[in-house]
Amino acid sequence: MRAGADAGMMMDVMKPQGSIVLQHVQTEPGLSVAAALFLEYAAGLPFSLCFQGFDDELKTLPGKYAQPRGTIILANRVTAAGTPGEAVGCVALRPILDERTCEMKRMYVKPTCRGLGVGRLLAEELIRFARGAGYARMLLDSEPDFAAAMGLYRSLGFVDTERYNDDPHPQTVFMELRL
Repeated sequence: MRAGADAGMMMDVMKPQGSIVLQHVQTEPGLSVAAALFLEYAAGLPFSLCFQGFDDELKTLPGKYAQPRGTIILANRVTAAGTPGEAVGCVALRPILDERTCEMKRMYVKPTCRGLGVGRLLAEELIRFARGAGYARMLLDSEPDFAAAMGLYRSLGFVDTERYNDDPHPQTVFMELRL
């Protein structure tokens, strides 16, 4: 690992389809890139995120995802110069419920990069970060129609758990991973 230009961390990961750099972001311009990806994520959902205070979340980034207890991770293609280029995915982490529990939020990979392992890279780095931050349990909620995401979460060891938030959608699946 090497220090990133965003005072976060970078991890170079080579994939058969090209090179991806994972970058923890807490300042601009990374936060604007994260906000744009969060908006793409929200646009792909079959419902509005207004019940989560999504507009306020975007205006106050990093907000609840601020380090040291939270983070936002971008997956970027690597340019010919070896620097982060186009952002192709993101994921975020925040503390929730108690000091030993965190929540994975805003997992998103652009449609053109799905199936290439970008989501797995993001999730594995988020889990690594959560363990390093001292969390014992990671929660997430997802929609059952997101079959690829659900398969990824299960392959990482997530299991179904009881409802832990006020999500108004009855079909939402709640999962946890013991760290």
